Amino acid sequence: MLKSLQRLRALIYKETVQILRDRRTLILFFALPLIELFLFAYAVSLTITHLPTGVFDQSQDARSRDFLKTLVNSGSFDITLVLQNEQQVMDAIDAGQIKVGLVIPPNFEMQVLRGKGSVLLLLDGSDSFSVQSGYNAALSIAQRYSLNLTIEKLQSGGASSALTSLSGQLPITTTTRVLYNPDIQDLVFILPGLIALIMQIIVVTHSAMAIVREREAGTLEQLLATPARPAEMVIAKLIPGMLVAILDMSVILAIGVFWFKVPFTGNILLLGGLSILFIISGMGLGLVISAVAKTQRQAQQLTSVLQLLAMLLTGFIYPRATMPLWTQIIGDLIPMTYFVRIIRGIMTKGVGLTFLWTDSLTLFVYACIALGIAAAVSKKRLD
Repeated sequence: MLKSLQRLRALIYKETVQILRDRRTLILFFALPLIELFLFAYAVSLTITHLPTGVFDQSQDARSRDFLKTLVNSGSFDITLVLQNEQQVMDAIDAGQIKVGLVIPPNFEMQVLRGKGSVLLLLDGSDSFSVQSGYNAALSIAQRYSLNLTIEKLQSGGASSALTSLSGQLPITTTTRVLYNPDIQDLVFILPGLIALIMQIIVVTHSAMAIVREREAGTLEQLLATPARPAEMVIAKLIPGMLVAILDMSVILAIGVFWFKVPFTGNILLLGGLSILFIISGMGLGLVISAVAKTQRQAQQLTSVLQLLAMLLTGFIYPRATMPLWTQIIGDLIPMTYFVRIIRGIMTKGVGLTFLWTDSLTLFVYACIALGIAAAVSKKRLD
């Protein structure tokens, strides 16, 4: 019993010394919970407000302007685009410029006076949080606005028409059509982002372990003794992992489409090409981690932090529009941020490169920079 306690004491002492000596791990032990606390406190919000809204007002009268003012004053909608036709509204939603499209018909004021005012609300069904918030907010605002109009009629002496409105239909009704996801199924929204998350975990973790594993196994010294250049070493590690990742993504995508019945409306070849760009970006980031980390444990910890940030800050689940600016900037440094928009645009909306070229170009630049940094920090020497 005494010897058992002595061994236990020695092991506890050894583990304590190792933790205190490993300062990077010690910092992560304290920093990671703090990062999670601040991210959940400031970045995560399921109540969506200030939805970017595009307006096509065919009436341009006092009543339509008053209705738009009511929407803006509610805090749920921000009018960011004034458009000229319904097709422009659809294109703006396709491009991700707005989440809500509002179409006001001609002679809106006359329709309201007759108690038959109607407004068309177009919602981006690829984002379930925006759909639910936009639908509920618009319905509530329209009902409240209609009730106020009815009260105004009573006060102005139009008792009979006002009583008719109170007992029947309100003077304004909102017609809602959910685009891309008419049944508002969460899986249609979640699956594309989940594919992006899984792929990032695979490619970053795989490439992050590449150099560190060889360093710990003692084979890195043999590799560094060869005439191979750092850029050649990076490329040699990139290609096999990229092929495995492409196969992995093909299987995941097939399961999502054929097993879970998530519709795929876009161009499969375009998604394949942009997926390769995303995989290269992720592997480049993993190689940077691999070159910086001294041990596999440190590499795993760094990739764990990266995956946490990816889940919270890339738009995978939580909308980036509600996040503070500093969290959006952090999210911009993660390649998954751009690929989430790409894969949702292709799978759910069926859009092409015309609407995705900015995210595609950003991924290309990201891949070049990440691979360049990986080659630079993978020095031909042992640390």
